[in-house]
Amino acid sequence: MLSSYAQTDDDGLRRCPVCRRIDRPFGRAVAYGSYDGGLRELIHLLKFSGVRPAANVLGRMLAEAITALESSFDEAGLFDAGSIAVVPVPLFKAKRRQRRFNQAELIARAALKFYPARARMQLVPDLLVRTRDTHSQIGLTSHQRRANLRGAFAVSRAAKADIKGREVLLVDDVYTTGTTATECARVLRRAGASHVWVATVARTLKLASNYAEFRPEETDVDADMEAREAV
Repeated sequence: MLSSYAQTDDDGLRRCPVCRRIDRPFGRAVAYGSYDGGLRELIHLLKFSGVRPAANVLGRMLAEAITALESSFDEAGLFDAGSIAVVPVPLFKAKRRQRRFNQAELIARAALKFYPARARMQLVPDLLVRTRDTHSQIGLTSHQRRANLRGAFAVSRAAKADIKGREVLLVDDVYTTGTTATECARVLRRAGASHVWVATVARTLKLASNYAEFRPEETDVDADMEAREAV
């Protein structure tokens, strides 16, 4: 429930006075659909059962979601400035060894095969690294969740020279509270990225339609979901 003092900002989003004082580290965030039903099952097939062909289907969905960002790309002249770096949210190295793949990277690779303007995109899977594992987010407040992830991501040394001035599209399978996306975007911006956008296959908020745009809203319900479905 929004405060009675909430106002509509320039991009049509209603935000309370506190939220309006927070400068988001990324411009827009889009998702293909709601994280439930068949979409949730498909993500689980890839993420927990290792059914890699599911990445192709999810990649097609992500490609369609990315098209919702094209108007913003064109307005900012991003396509004229060079390729946009597509950066999957990384897994901690121990979890990646256990899973044998990063689902965000597999989906991103598949998405670029289906995205019509893929020549304008460059997949950079090793640009962002996860430096440590994190504790469960269950029961944590918004402030505690942010503190839990602070310092968990970094730009790789080899990529530091390449990130300066680049436009970045951060991609993942599911957007829950937005804590992870916000921390990743903050690290990318501090390393010199000029803009960061976020695209995911699913959003835990029940969305009424595809290609939904949202702002990083943090709720306790979403925090519990993020912990149970942690990457």
